[in-house]
Parts: sequence; structure tokens; C-alpha cells
Amino acid sequence: MRYFVTFAYDGTGYHGSQTQPNGNTIQAEMETAFATILRESVALTFAGRTDAGVHAQKMVAHFDISKSLPGNFAARLNNLLPPSIAITDIRHVADDAHARFDATERTYWYRISTRKDPYTYLYRARVAQHLDYEAMNHAAEYMLGKQDFASFCRTHTDVKTTICDVREAKWVQESETEACFVITADRFLRNMVRAVVGTLFEVGRGRMTPAGFREVIAAHDRCRAGHSAPAEGLALVEIKYPNTIYL
Repeated sequence: MRYFVTFAYDGTGYHGSQTQPNGNTIQAEMETAFATILRESVALTFAGRTDAGVHAQKMVAHFDISKSLPGNFAARLNNLLPPSIAITDIRHVADDAHARFDATERTYWYRISTRKDPYTYLYRARVAQHLDYEAMNHAAEYMLGKQDFASFCRTHTDVKTTICDVREAKWVQESETEACFVITADRFLRNMVRAVVGTLFEVGRGRMTPAGFREVIAAHDRCRAGHSAPAEGLALVEIKYPNTIYL
């Protein structure tokens, strides 16, 4: 039987979401907890990959088991998992449902602050300079639609296509000192959001025009884009699936 597990995590201190040979990961922690309760090894397939230090308010993974889940399974998992990982839902799905390939839409937030704050520095990137949000939103409009985003893809990444359908891309000022970049697409490339934000920072600081940002997109060249923004400001906040996969 196949299940979708929905969970949240604080990526601080982890070497990313998915298993790696030389560092603790979200996947490794979760698979250990699953195996402890179920007494059989469980392989989790994540909806996507997040880098070291990146967070998730909503991540989804699928797994297969040969027997029914025990009662209070989610609660028992949460008791075993560290405080940085929380299971929020487990649902039975169709046998061919896939957490990655069946996702129709994903949303990321990138949050920043111009104020030094010891309570939020792990979840907001600090930006010392004033940013021109109007210019950055003008530039972000050029991202909308289905196009090639190779300029914002980590080099030497094994992907079949760098085309994504971006459905929303905008900066929202939350206060005088805090703002959030909201971006929604059908899929994202490795390091894409952090590369986009780092390039939009160049627009916000007056070092690049919105038209220049459009030229960066059209160049299909990672060297034309800005540096990747810090990891701690980024969080995956939503993943959507067709209702037909749930049983």
C-alpha cells in the first residue's frame, strides 16, 4: 500500500532534505523513525529536494509498506522525531501516486529582514541595504509564464529540461523591516529560488534594471545571474496534488 506523508521541518543543522553519505538529513531521521515503529525498512520519496539550511512548512513524501499502518502512527512518529521535524498528515493514495511527479504546483517563500533579530535570524535572511521593491516586482513580472530558466539553475545538474511554468512571483512588504518573496510554479530547478532572489537583490539595489533582469532570463546562462541568496530565508510552504490520487 502506498501513503503520502506530509511534514514540516526546520532545516537548520541538516545537510539538506534527502539522504547523503556525509551528513545528517531530514530523510535519514524520518526513515529511522519509520523503521523503528514499523519494524521494516521504509524508503521515502520526497516531492523535491531542499538544500542545507532551507526549511519547509509543507513537504510531502510517499512510501510503500506491506501491511496496514498501526494506530496513532503519526503521533508515534512525532514522539520519536526530533523537535525540528513534525508529521502533519498521512493519507492512503493510489498505488501509482508519486509525491514528486504528481505535484501540480509548488510555492516557496523567501523572507528577509533589514533588522538584526536574534529570534528570527534562522528563518529570515538579513539584508542591510534598502531595497526598491517596486523595481524588483517589475523585474519579477518577467518570470511569469512557461519559459526556460537555465540562468537560475545550478550548473552540472542532471535535468531533462530547464523549462518551468511560473504562475506567481512577487515581493510582499510585511512591515517596515520585513518582506517576503512569493513564487509559485509547476516545478523548480536546483537552487532556482535562491538564484532568482539573489538576482532580484541586484535590481533592488539599483545595480541592475528590470530590463536587465529580463535579459538574464533570456541568456540561459547561470553566469549572467546574481549570487544565490542565503539558505535560511527560504521555505517550501505549499505543494498541490490532484484530488483523484487520494483513496
